[in-house]
Amino acid sequence: MAVVAATGVSIGSGAQKSGFVEVLVRERWHKVLANLNEEALALSCDGSDSVNSSGITNGSCHDNSNANSNNGPRTVRTAFTDLPERVPEEIANRKRWVKVSKQEIGGLGISIKGGKENKMPILISKIFKGLAADQTQALFVGDAILSVNGVNLRDATHDEAVQALKRAGKEVTLEVKYMREATPYVKKGSPVSEISWETLPPESPRLGSSPITSSSSSSDPPSPSTQHFLSVNGDRRCIPLKMCYVTRAMTTPDPENRQLELHSPDARHTVVLRCPDQPSALSWFSAMNSVTSTLVQRVLAEVIQNTSRTGVAGSKEIRHLGWLGGKTDSEKHSWRPVLVVLTEKDLLLYDSLPRGKEAWQSPAHTYPLLATRLVHSGPDRGSPHSGTELFFATRTGTRLGIETHLFRTETTKDLSLWTRHIVNSCHASAEMIKEVTTSCLYRSQECRLVIHYEKGFSVLADPKLEDGEDGAERITHTLSKPQVLLSYPFEKLKMSSDDGIRMLFLDFGGKEGEIQLDLHSCPKPIVFIIHSFLSAKIARLGLVA
Repeated sequence: MAVVAATGVSIGSGAQKSGFVEVLVRERWHKVLANLNEEALALSCDGSDSVNSSGITNGSCHDNSNANSNNGPRTVRTAFTDLPERVPEEIANRKRWVKVSKQEIGGLGISIKGGKENKMPILISKIFKGLAADQTQALFVGDAILSVNGVNLRDATHDEAVQALKRAGKEVTLEVKYMREATPYVKKGSPVSEISWETLPPESPRLGSSPITSSSSSSDPPSPSTQHFLSVNGDRRCIPLKMCYVTRAMTTPDPENRQLELHSPDARHTVVLRCPDQPSALSWFSAMNSVTSTLVQRVLAEVIQNTSRTGVAGSKEIRHLGWLGGKTDSEKHSWRPVLVVLTEKDLLLYDSLPRGKEAWQSPAHTYPLLATRLVHSGPDRGSPHSGTELFFATRTGTRLGIETHLFRTETTKDLSLWTRHIVNSCHASAEMIKEVTTSCLYRSQECRLVIHYEKGFSVLADPKLEDGEDGAERITHTLSKPQVLLSYPFEKLKMSSDDGIRMLFLDFGGKEGEIQLDLHSCPKPIVFIIHSFLSAKIARLGLVA
């Protein structure tokens, strides 16, 4: 987890929002620049090595999690691996000229630090193993680059050195000089490089193909290895916001109400932003929430397109999806990110964003909408900050009893949107399914209880069974239509109740009095289905259920 504290906010060119912030890495604060655009959040170290959004840093493809898609993660030589005592004494403090041939993928394969503005020479801070610079076996972390193809860099700024390396062409001659005294400087790692985030292997199936890039004035096209990934450009992190989850005080205490959290699509990584005051925190949250909400609609269209033939977890159509904070009724103080998907008949819960069509078929939980109802919507009165948390609750009747889930939204707009989708989907499911049948025991006779959306309740006698000569059961009589023992429309129902174990009680005001049905298992699913049918019928009349 990384924690960021904002120190100032301004609107930058080409970005929706930008400003200097502080990032807490390993219990220390570091000044960084945050840039938010329509697809990504970029965090850059002040005076960092970052160059552009294409993954090109000092002529190198610098996504070290995927520098070569054929070889997996790329290891890096740093000042911790190129120890000063391992550098040959004969090259220390002596000028050398090293020829390097840039690779089509990977470029020079180095990162640099320093520059005139930092009162330091241009120093090689990282060498990526297997790439061009490493293959020469003649360059070391701690080498000062004095010139590139004859262009003097002794008095160059960091950006001037970067541009010189980029313009150097395929064949590059570096004039270098190893400086032992610079080792402490190059050992100083980039704080943003330690921010962990989801990284997908190149072979990982993913829905959609739109690249995620960061804001930049550069016209360089994005490198394939940086698309869809956490972009690592020197001392810069570019976090794609597609299917990220922006929350307030979900996993980190926020007594001053000036923090927001960014959760990764795999729900394993979190960046926490802290602003100087509540208004600025609200401003940053609103901007980021707007971006992620827009991107969710894009993902919804992609998922619908990619699952049009197979459907999702037994359903044919996705109506709505998005991240919510979730917990069960027993988890009083532990909100966690939950991806919620509404289909035409089910409420699906995923612990993380499914990657690939197969993953969409295996939600962590599936709840039939017909047996689910909304039971609360509004502020969480039991929360530490009463009135600040907006949530709704659902209850589902299952064979094991009632399951209650609490879902937290971040805005009143989201609360209204989700509750409306839940209620409408439950009603639509009732109208689509129309009829539910279950076995039961009525007056010691095996029967079937049929609940029909239009026709109401019927109790039908099952055909009688007896043992045949061969020991097998056979039907003693058959009817063209099952014998109807009871039949009542919904409007006749005066009361319904259950014992929570197996008995369902229905009172239609008829001569038989209260009807007792033994459902052989927990009656809660049937109780909730009755409620859904009634609620849908009332809503159809234009009334509030």
